[in-house]
Amino acid sequence: MEEAAPLSKVKHAKCATLYGNKAYEVNVESTLVRALPGFIIVGMADQSIQESRERIKSALASVNFQFPAQKITINLSPSDLKKEGSHFDLAIALLIAIQKERFTCNDFFIFGELGLDGKVKKTNTIFPIILSLASHIPNLRVLVPNELLLKVQQIPNIRAYGIETLHDALLFFKEKRFDTETPADHQGFCETILEIEGKHYFYNTQFPLDFSDVLGQHRAKRAMMIAAAGMHNLLMEGSPGCGKSMSIKRLRYILPPQSIEEILESNAYQSLQEEDVELSPLRPFRAPHHTSSRPSIFGGGCNFQQKIRLCNKNCD
Repeated sequence: MEEAAPLSKVKHAKCATLYGNKAYEVNVESTLVRALPGFIIVGMADQSIQESRERIKSALASVNFQFPAQKITINLSPSDLKKEGSHFDLAIALLIAIQKERFTCNDFFIFGELGLDGKVKKTNTIFPIILSLASHIPNLRVLVPNELLLKVQQIPNIRAYGIETLHDALLFFKEKRFDTETPADHQGFCETILEIEGKHYFYNTQFPLDFSDVLGQHRAKRAMMIAAAGMHNLLMEGSPGCGKSMSIKRLRYILPPQSIEEILESNAYQSLQEEDVELSPLRPFRAPHHTSSRPSIFGGGCNFQQKIRLCNKNCD
């Protein structure tokens, strides 16, 4: 008769945090030690994470979890990386709840904020974090709130599962539903693929604004084609009503196709601005008006002159 595997003293789960404009993997560790009862979170966790202790206690009570007479220590590793956000709630609560169980959840990235009743909620940072992770980590498996599932499923090469409550999350790992449930196919944002030297590029076939609407201006059209092909800046000058604005609005639709890494990165930037983004192969495009001031384009502050010098250097 085989002996039962010993219980692991330290449980692990994966989460991530945004630092600047990039997401970094965070290993969430949990352990129980013989000491006065307590609950502590270490690893450069900001106030939003420290406040999660009260949300987690209430959420665990909703699944009839009894806190042991031991000290609970949660470590967010690496400890020299600042972490922030309430999306760590679900991972921490799961580790505490399964501390004495024989199953693990360390193969998944787990995201979600907990309500006091155990409901799992989305936050504004979860989607940009997953976008950033997907750009440099292949074949991700993520557990997210149900209200965010359809959006996450747009991302290629990712297996996403949704849950509604903390109880659902516990059953998901306890019953190994990830082995029996097949995640829905991702809702492809673009089916048109161009392969160049073994790498895939995505492009759009819908042209709501087309250069065929612009009559004449053949030299301007050729200049825009060259600027788009070489990714050059373009400055237009002409009398009012000659078609400058009409032409420039159509330039975006002839820009070169993007790789999946570029698409994920550009959409992650948009998500950071709390925009409701949909994955699209269209490149980001800016067309400032001629009346725009330098500070309105480059931003103000003490680094304004440095930004101007850098811009002038790049233009040269």
